[in-house]
Amino acid sequence: MAMNTAMSRPALVALRGLGLGDLLTAVPALRALRRAHPRHRITLAAPSSLRPLLPLIGAVDELVHTSGTGPVPLDGADIAVNLHGSGPQSTTALRRIRPGTLLTHAHPGLPGVEGPAWRADLHEVHRWCAMLHWYGIAADPDDLTLDLRAERRDATVIVHPGASSAARCWPPARYAELAAELSAAGHRVLITGSVAERVLARQIADLAGLPGDRVLAGRTGLGELAVLVARARMVISGDTGIAHLAVAMETPSVVICGPVSPALWGPPPGRDRHVALWAGRTGDPHANGPDPGLLDIGVRQVLDAVCATLDGEPARRPRSTDGVKT
Repeated sequence: MAMNTAMSRPALVALRGLGLGDLLTAVPALRALRRAHPRHRITLAAPSSLRPLLPLIGAVDELVHTSGTGPVPLDGADIAVNLHGSGPQSTTALRRIRPGTLLTHAHPGLPGVEGPAWRADLHEVHRWCAMLHWYGIAADPDDLTLDLRAERRDATVIVHPGASSAARCWPPARYAELAAELSAAGHRVLITGSVAERVLARQIADLAGLPGDRVLAGRTGLGELAVLVARARMVISGDTGIAHLAVAMETPSVVICGPVSPALWGPPPGRDRHVALWAGRTGDPHANGPDPGLLDIGVRQVLDAVCATLDGEPARRPRSTDGVKT
């Protein structure tokens, strides 16, 4: 009977076929959809690896595995919501499941589809909230926190050196110097990452003189990583998923940004315990090596930001550049 009841509820599907950080920036929008449609069964079309976060988000009933723009493995929905991108591919993928109502951005390649214009200058969190506002759905961009706040803090500092793009990866030698300095100051430094980043994490640990058990790369699932971040005293990383996880867990963080402006993907405004370091130059996010602006950020600058944040001082703000509105 429970299954029949679930199937009788109207269906709402939200497409976000991307990674960890992408999902976390969409949390306020997902929660807004839940409040606006409490009787609907909400399905998130996203990579299956993100499923452990669903109980913490509290707005989604189920996940169907979708990578990128799909296809979305569903047939029919009362409402479909494009939280993936500007289109036209993502919008077309949702139109193929024949929803009764489609919420998305307008796109010149799809003249028959209504929606707000895509704005390249919006922070990713605000982008999806603004889209829902256009459709009359109130969304709070500050509604980012995941429900692990009861976890007790320890003396751990997490260093996460990897990212999905080489352009966003600060050099390993600098991470090693940073980790060695933090360890010498009495912090318990852990090196995290994916299975593919385990060699990188071991290299950094060896250069920093850290024991092998401090390397957790490839040894934690997403749920375990969330608990680690919730308990940690500090997270230090590039512009990648764990930086968004630190914001969601209200764990202080320092994010080494580049080549994309933190005004678009960094910690949202008003988060004084999260520092975005940025040299003020944008570059190619798909380059095969570290962005030149990223290389302008030195170890001492990162250490100063870590100390300032741990001491409770207000986080410094990145310089505004390139005419990007913040």
